[in-house]
Amino acid sequence: MNAYRFSNLVGAPYRGGNVAFAGGSAALVSPVGNRISVTELRKSECWTLPVENGGDVSRVAVSPNGALLLSIDASGRCILVSLARRILLHRMSFKAPVTALGFSPDGSLFAVAMGRLLQVWRTPGCRKEFMAFQLLHTFSSSHDTITCLGWSPDGNWIICGCKDFAVRIFTLQSNAEGYRPVVLSAHRNVVNGVFFTENTESGIGAYSFSKDGALCHWVFHPAQELPAPALDGADDQGKSRKRRKEDDLEESDGLVRKEEGKLPVLRPDKGQWELMKKHLFHQHGRLSACDYHSGLNIVVAGFSSGVFGIYQMPDFTCIHLLSISKEKITTAVFDRTGNWVAFGCAKLGQLLVWDWRSETYILKQQGHYFDVNCVAYSPDSQLIATGADDNKVKLWNAASGFCFVTFAEHTNAVTAVLFLAGSNAVLSASLDGTVRAWDLMRYRNFRTFTTPAPTQFVSLAADQSGEIICAGTLDTFQIYVWSMKTARLVDVLSGHEGPVHGLAFSPTDEFLASSSWDKTVRLWDVFEGKGGVEAFTHTHDVLTVVYRPDGKQLACSTLDGQIHFWDPIDGLLMGTIEGRRDVAGGRLMSDRRTAANSSSGKCFTTMSYSADGSLLLAGGTSKYICMYDVADQVLLRRFQISHNYSLDGILDFLNSKRMTAAGPIDLIDDYDSDNEAGVDGQVRGKLGQGLPGAQTNAARPIIRTKCLRISPTGRSWAAATTEGLLIYSMDNLVFDPTDLDVDVTPEAINDALESKRYSRALLLALRLNEPLLIQKCVEAVDISAISDVVSNVSLSYLGTLIDALAQYLEKTPHLEFLLRWCLELCTVHGRTIQSKNRELMPALKSLLKSIASLQEQLATAASKNDYLLHYLCSAPTKSKSVEQSLDLCS
Repeated sequence: MNAYRFSNLVGAPYRGGNVAFAGGSAALVSPVGNRISVTELRKSECWTLPVENGGDVSRVAVSPNGALLLSIDASGRCILVSLARRILLHRMSFKAPVTALGFSPDGSLFAVAMGRLLQVWRTPGCRKEFMAFQLLHTFSSSHDTITCLGWSPDGNWIICGCKDFAVRIFTLQSNAEGYRPVVLSAHRNVVNGVFFTENTESGIGAYSFSKDGALCHWVFHPAQELPAPALDGADDQGKSRKRRKEDDLEESDGLVRKEEGKLPVLRPDKGQWELMKKHLFHQHGRLSACDYHSGLNIVVAGFSSGVFGIYQMPDFTCIHLLSISKEKITTAVFDRTGNWVAFGCAKLGQLLVWDWRSETYILKQQGHYFDVNCVAYSPDSQLIATGADDNKVKLWNAASGFCFVTFAEHTNAVTAVLFLAGSNAVLSASLDGTVRAWDLMRYRNFRTFTTPAPTQFVSLAADQSGEIICAGTLDTFQIYVWSMKTARLVDVLSGHEGPVHGLAFSPTDEFLASSSWDKTVRLWDVFEGKGGVEAFTHTHDVLTVVYRPDGKQLACSTLDGQIHFWDPIDGLLMGTIEGRRDVAGGRLMSDRRTAANSSSGKCFTTMSYSADGSLLLAGGTSKYICMYDVADQVLLRRFQISHNYSLDGILDFLNSKRMTAAGPIDLIDDYDSDNEAGVDGQVRGKLGQGLPGAQTNAARPIIRTKCLRISPTGRSWAAATTEGLLIYSMDNLVFDPTDLDVDVTPEAINDALESKRYSRALLLALRLNEPLLIQKCVEAVDISAISDVVSNVSLSYLGTLIDALAQYLEKTPHLEFLLRWCLELCTVHGRTIQSKNRELMPALKSLLKSIASLQEQLATAASKNDYLLHYLCSAPTKSKSVEQSLDLCS
């Protein structure tokens, strides 16, 4: 039994908030909308936690041991996640926006700042509890919003920076009764970074940063014990003892000595803080991000101009000063060793990890910073191509989730992408009036298809050979046909009276299907030049059209929410699915009617067939993606693509308390010019924010699905949504019985293997359908007996065996052994595979994907070894070790 589950979120590695390294591991945690993405830097992998916040994540914090993750959204809703098991442990709401968050050095406590309040909570464990979060302390002496906080190395002090330009120090020690927080005032702008230095014999210090580019170095000086005055008489001696006791409490040295050989424990109620030095960065733009590494005593500062600098303290010596972009750096953080620095730029969706010692990039990823419009899988399912409103085409590795190339030649939004046969080229159509072909070997634009008059393309299709390219237009309602070899315009198909939003070539015939807003689906004979062959008329606008992989069925969706199935050969209507109720989503903030009575968004704008043609995915302007069974024309499952309340269209019912005379309170922009300094804030204020009676509505993004594609292997599918590119993969259940008997047991399989009856053991394992047992049987077969065992495999279990071999190839060192299995399967059952290619197509493509991935890895390793051998052979002098190495290689 197979089920699709959310697997990964690609296309947007970072969208805002702070990032954090997970303990001592080389894993970077970054918020993406209401989800959390984890990037394994050493493994070069990126995966997304299968949990969601209620809204866009604003703050994340990882415990010092890297086991727990705290994630808080913009409304103060918090979740505690186990990073090791990737499960949700606890939920809680702070009932106010959180502006700062941090774990204590030992991870037992964490501090949160909400407005002017600072709260300290005990970190919950992994057990299920009714009240998992326990509040320990609340400090409310700040005069304005707290913007940042930091813990002392011993976990007894908390330092906070506020919007009132002051730095405050709080204590958690129980013996500091009557303690008033220390207030440090030297800044002239909002404090956006505070850090404690290491506690040494010479004392403790702190660094504070402000937005105007100032860095203050503070040092704590313990108070010295004063000598008691000499007094005469017994009464004087009593008074002297009393006064000496009071002086010990009031004028002590501020230190309580511990055991010999250990550092002193600071008393926060005794001593004085002094400003040792105030440094200025003198950089263009405001200071927007900063961090301090206590072990190396270095600081990193990022600015709104895209420049960052690394400085050695306390001398304030500049080590590096580089520019990574022209936009604001929103976050900067050191890893535990201090060698790597992670940067995030929310406006560009950019995430970088810089090794400042070797001056190299460890990670450099940038997603689409506007909506993703289209997505396409390569024929081997290893690559994913995306196009977006930022005029860029990006290629992603489906396994790792990393973008490895970006094409930016388009000058307007990209509306369609398509892989050609062989995965050697990608086509993209854009509103700039061009269709471009990209070479995946040299990563360049080698063909550009244009039209005599300017137009806008919204759909794209190519025939099976890749020789004919067709594109549908938005404004002229025509279909342009080009030759791939010459890039010349071959034909212009006219006949539609509305935008052509759907194009699809038949997988088996030479016909082109097109859908238009003129309520028709037309079939065209492109190769013979006969023009329109047949037209299928509907009662509403046709939004999209797709062919079934066998070419015997055509599906199209209309504006009234219906899906029509046509026989393209006989021109007959095969069936209809009423999908209005299935695709109906939530209520928009601006809707005057309820979600049930609203007519907007109740239609499918994108569809995709599975590889075997048995399933149909459909999505539109809704929070749901529907999966239908094509044969029975029934709904199998609805996938809710997001639970992010920061998006419009998620809620089914709106809260009437949030409705005002000026409209929904969530759509009213309560922008304050003091909250965001800089050029953007000044321009925004000049455009009407400061005018009397002026109001600005802040529109929220609407949840929708713009494109759906199922991978050729059928094991995953991708959805281009408002949240980004969502990947859903097939979850294979370990126990999936199909043909069980009382004799089909693991014990019977082991007995058959011990008696060397390999065919019976493999047949029992296939009937039990347990991957580990199938793998055990495959490994036990002698290489000379593979042909006999394969010939005894039943045809009904052929797909199961091919699928098992494809999965086993991805994680085994026995390459030649398994390739021999694949060879014997194709030799013995070649005709059966050819006759049942439709049923076996997903398994065969999975096998092809695994073999192609292994070939690429081996080719890379062989190329490196070949280069190394040539280098060693060309050396003028050969040492004894080199000669021995060459002898071993030969």
